[in-house]
Order: sequence, then C-alpha cells, then structure tokens
Amino acid sequence: MSRTRTALLAAMALVAGATGTAFAVAPGAAGVAAVPCTVDYKIQNQWSTGFTAAVTITNNSAAKSSWSLKWSYAGNQKVTSGWNAKLSQSGAAVTAANETYNAQLATGGSVSFGFQGSYSGSNAIPATFTLDGVTCNVDGGPGGPTDPPDPGGPSNRVNNPYEGAKVYVNPEWSAKAAAEPGGSRVSNQPTGVWLDRIAAINGANGGMGLRAHLDEALRQKGSGELVVQLVIYNLPGRDCAALASNGELKPDEIDKYKTQYIDPIKAILADSKYASLRIVTTVEIDSLPNLVTNTGTRPTATPQCDVMKANGNYVKGVGYALNKLGDVPNVYNYVDAGHHGWIGWDDNFGASATLFKEAATAEGATVGDVHGFITNTANYSALKENNFSINDNVAGKSVRESKWVDWNRYTDELSFAQAFRNQLVSIGFPSGIGMLIDTSRNGWGGTARPAGPGPQTSVDTYVDGGRYDRRIHLGNWCNQSGAGLGERPQAAPAAGIDAYVWMKPPGESDGSSKAIPNDEGKGFDRMCDPTYTGNPRNNNNMSGALPDAPVSGHWFSAQFRQLMQNAYPPLS
Repeated sequence: MSRTRTALLAAMALVAGATGTAFAVAPGAAGVAAVPCTVDYKIQNQWSTGFTAAVTITNNSAAKSSWSLKWSYAGNQKVTSGWNAKLSQSGAAVTAANETYNAQLATGGSVSFGFQGSYSGSNAIPATFTLDGVTCNVDGGPGGPTDPPDPGGPSNRVNNPYEGAKVYVNPEWSAKAAAEPGGSRVSNQPTGVWLDRIAAINGANGGMGLRAHLDEALRQKGSGELVVQLVIYNLPGRDCAALASNGELKPDEIDKYKTQYIDPIKAILADSKYASLRIVTTVEIDSLPNLVTNTGTRPTATPQCDVMKANGNYVKGVGYALNKLGDVPNVYNYVDAGHHGWIGWDDNFGASATLFKEAATAEGATVGDVHGFITNTANYSALKENNFSINDNVAGKSVRESKWVDWNRYTDELSFAQAFRNQLVSIGFPSGIGMLIDTSRNGWGGTARPAGPGPQTSVDTYVDGGRYDRRIHLGNWCNQSGAGLGERPQAAPAAGIDAYVWMKPPGESDGSSKAIPNDEGKGFDRMCDPTYTGNPRNNNNMSGALPDAPVSGHWFSAQFRQLMQNAYPPLS
C-alpha cells in the first residue's frame, strides 16, 4: 500500500507525437536497446510536514564500481537525513552517491537506500532520474508524478493513533480483574493482547483468537475510533537471557516464525473487515536489547544470546515483522526499546539505537515501517522520580555515583523515553515517531512511597530514601514485591509520548516461582524465585520476586491484589 511509481525510459525508444506525448516502446521490440536502469521511488510514510521515502536502483548496463543517482523536485521538498547513501541537495537538485560498502552494482543488480524529508504543500514524485548521467525512468504511472498516495495507505496514518480514540478492553482480562475484590475499579482499563505463540492466533486452550478480539473490537468501536493493542512476541530463541519467557521456536526456526506466525497474523490484520480499526503492535519485547547487553565478553552474557547474535535471527525476525505488518495501512508498529534500567547507560544507549535501526532496515523493512517505540514493557521502572535528579550532588558526589543509579544517565522512564526518541531521530528514524510507556506496574504507591527526598548524609541515603521505585535492584524484573498499578492509560501525556499504556495486563505473571511443566515452551528462571540470591544482571542481589507465582502469562491473584493496593495514583 506504499505510494510508488516505477516506469522505464532511457535507451528504450520513445516516440513523440505531434502533441509532445511520449509513448514507451516495449522492451524487446525491434530496434530497441536494452533499458539501462530503472528506479523505484516509494513514499512510505507521509505526514503534514514530512515524509519517508525508499529508493531502489536496478542496473541493467555494465557493472559499476561506484554510482550516483540524481533527481530534482518540482516543489520545496528537502532531504533531512538518509541511510545507505551519501545524500546532498542544492536547491531542488538531489544527489545520492554510494557508500563504500554498497559501491559495487553488478549488471542486473539492485541497491536500495532511504531518506527522510520535509515539505509543504504538495509532495510530487520526481519526474526524472539519472544514474551516472543516463536517464533511467520518467514516471509514467497512472495519474502521473503528482498522483496522490494510495487511498488508505501508510501516508493516511494519523500521527498519534491514541488521540481521539478509545482503546480496546480485552474481555478475558477484564473478567479476571472484575472477579477480584475491588477489581471492578480497573477492569474497564485497556490492556495489550499477547500473541506469544502460534496457537494464540486462533485461540489457545479455548481462549479468544486474534479474529475474535478484532471482532469484539469492532463491537466496542461503534461509530468512533478505536485502538487495538497487540504484542508480537514469538521470535526464534526468544528472550535469550530470561528463561521464564522462553518461547516455542528454536533459535534456527526463522522460517517457521515467518510462515506460521507473522504471515497468518498479517493476513488477518489485512482483512478489509478490520480496516476501520487502529491496530498498534508492540514488536518483540526484550530480545533486541539482549544482543547489546548480554553477549560477548560482558559479565552478563549468556551462550543463548551469543547464538542469537551470531545467527542474526532476532534482527531478521523483527525486520520481517515490521515489513509485513507495516504493509497493512491501519497498523502502527512500535518496536520495544527496553527500559532506562537496561539501556540507559552510555555503553548501551547509542548501541541499542543503532541495532534497532539495523533491524528496522532488515528483511525489506524500512524506518518508515516504524511508527514509534515502547519502553518499560512488562517492567517496573518508575515513570518519574520527583525526589532526586540526575544533576543532583550530595556530600560531594553526583547522584550518578549512588549504588542505585550506578552511573546511569537516567533516573526514570519518562526522561529516558524522551531522550531515546531524540537519539533514534538523530540516526534516521522519522521525526514524527512517538513513544509509548508501559505504566501498568510502575506506580509504587502504598505506605512505602517516600513523601520527599532522603537524608543528605550520603548520596546513597539521599537516593534510597527518596526513590519511588522500591525494588532491591534495577535489574529485578519478575513479579516484584511492593509494586503497584501506575498511571492509567492516556493519550499524549507528555512531549514526544504518544500514550501511557497498560501493555502488560496487570495480574498476569512474569514467570513461575518454581519449575512448572507446561506446553507453552516457558522455562523456569531463578529470578522468579524469591529465595534466589542473584546474578551479574542484578549485581548478585536478592530477586525481590513474590512467592507462589504461576507460569508467565497466567493469572496471579496475589500479584493483582498487591498492584491495586499499591496503585499510584491511588484507586478510589
């Protein structure tokens, strides 16, 4: 559904009539030379002031050791950033030259690059392209070069899908929440629908499948707008550093992931019956950040993560999902971006953004297939720490030197998400991307919530006495004792933030406290065992997990009741 026009014109004969109209003579006709090159120029995403485009060059002439493509705009379009080519602009004229790694262009070979641009008024597709001075194509498609984007295509996506829309309430989660004492206070809140195995697409163990959820969403929608939140979560070798959420697919089963998981999901989402829904996808939580922090010589490395980095199947899987799901005009892809207590450190921050871009340009995907990113999914990081700042100094030491912050650049999820968004835009993601923050379990209210800063005896007493996040360590992630419901889902709550969401349904376990046999591919992780004394990822602290927890994704009544008790803002 991308906006695209491709035509052939060059040494291919053009016969001009008296009116000046050009007629392309079909390749292979008598006396017609071979077409030297073709260019496919696609506008993949467009908003009121900008757009993302992808360009593919096919060379049908002699092999090249370098290349340079040129075109001119009829309007005021300006290239603002690009990837896989060196882009420059003088007035309306644009030049895209090869990078060192893609300079070779064989006969019959193709090369692709992309860019982000700005414009006002119209955004006509360029009429002529030349490759090393030879004309490749003039747009000859229906409607000519000023043909508007395809109806319903990606350019018609709204900037923020949550604005002006209701959000889908999962009736299965709602019923479980309402059955708990006091649960009716939150059972009408929207939560994510997790597609965490192939069987979930059609409905596992008698539960609702994807079509059933979308049909119910249409009923809830009525005449207004409605967002449906889906979690795409089934990569091969999934979550290589957390056994509790291991998946059903083996590390090398990338083809199965594509054909039996992503392709069927896309087919359902592309059904015209659901075209009026705004479908938000959270794409593959946790896995990509593992390639940054849990591989190689780092003390947190695991053999499983090294395997996934070596075989590339996390990058391929995410790229494939973005490409296929991004083809559906009413799908909004948000890529998981970990949380501040994971990639907020200098060593992880830029490297993670770069890796996300690698995945977003793999398997045919482009950054235009990414509508935004989500942080803190299924995690507990406080939204905003008000009692201390990263810039504070106590007893001659920076807050960054405290044991809790441990040289991180960020103290909470909001400051991290806003800064990480800027980093992503700086390396070529569209300037219109928005962030989501999962606030389902990061309220940290109740009697343990500090009323003000800690004592200034030392930087540690100051931070520990004032922090809302009461975990033993930032690396603790499983069924955390003392946690509470966070901010209720809401649209556009802060600059650069599309929404606060409850993507992780409160009350669904992170993992079992002890090994429990199951047919879901989910293992036992000691971080879910309250007696566990830790590992390098939580600096060898106690796990802080609740006891008697079921397998991940299953209902955990004690946790849900704790979350309500410690909710912040408090429940009425």
